[in-house]
Amino acid sequence: MSDQHSLIIVVSGPGGVGKSTIVEELVKRDDKLWLSRSWTTRERREGELQDAYRFVTHDQFREHIAAGGFLEWTEFLGNLYGTPMPKAPEGKDIVLEIEVDGAQQVKKLHADALLLFVLPPTREEQKARLVGRGDAEQKVAARLRKAEDEEPVGKALADFVLINDDLAVTVAEMLDLIARERLARCN
Repeated sequence: MSDQHSLIIVVSGPGGVGKSTIVEELVKRDDKLWLSRSWTTRERREGELQDAYRFVTHDQFREHIAAGGFLEWTEFLGNLYGTPMPKAPEGKDIVLEIEVDGAQQVKKLHADALLLFVLPPTREEQKARLVGRGDAEQKVAARLRKAEDEEPVGKALADFVLINDDLAVTVAEMLDLIARERLARCN
């Protein structure tokens, strides 16, 4: 990691809670934040931005694991997801957008990381978001089942739990929590 004084902000939660949208807004509104792009072996979804992830083959991912290139990684629904060792520009705080398994791994390595756990307002809304982003029916069902297991773990691990009912409110709350954390670390 580049700057040992960088704050590590982990935005975690089950699939369909809006992590990507939230993180995009955080980075847009706070120029001291730097997003570490995760790697994945899954196919890019219809309409998904080219840089949403670094899309790689299973072989490329496994080679990166062997080289010690990931801060954390996990397998989910037959695909691999991982956070490369972050190298934030000087003076920037690191934002990681990761699943609960990855958040646990990061917290073990960096106990002082700020973990913001995001929940959907309802399971029905989460399902609608997953369907809306183009997930196949069987993947939606698997993600909803996984959410049932992830939520108690994420809540216990988190520094703060937020319900993403209104994007603007959620982003404002997170920016406030990040500002407070920076202030606390300066004192």
